[in-house]
Amino acid sequence: MGRRTEPKLTSRERLNRGLHYTAVGPVDITRGVVGVSVHGAESAASALKRRAREARAVQLEVANEAEAVKQVVAELPQMLQEARKSQHRRRRRLVVFGFLGLAVVAGAAVAVTIARRSATPEPSPRPPSVEVTPKL
Repeated sequence: MGRRTEPKLTSRERLNRGLHYTAVGPVDITRGVVGVSVHGAESAASALKRRAREARAVQLEVANEAEAVKQVVAELPQMLQEARKSQHRRRRRLVVFGFLGLAVVAGAAVAVTIARRSATPEPSPRPPSVEVTPKL
């Protein structure tokens, strides 16, 4: 009822197969070990190359930053001098704009006062048509 997948081996065939696998087994193991070692070495080498490339990029970036810092430090005295000059200008501007603002507020107060005086009605020269004193 069951099917046979392999015909029965003879003793000679069995001996040949055993010797074949005995000889091929260590060769395969050796080839596998060598392959894994080579792959590991290649991987380590590529990681070292990548790290070296990143280190060079970082070194270049740090050099650029150092150059920028040197330039800023060199320009610092001139910028401080300009800042001191601009502070004097700011004080003058503050005083000028303060007086202008005060003048605008004073002008607005005068305008409001004039507008209120003109808005109050002047008493009529004619006598009132209705009696002013209330009756009790």
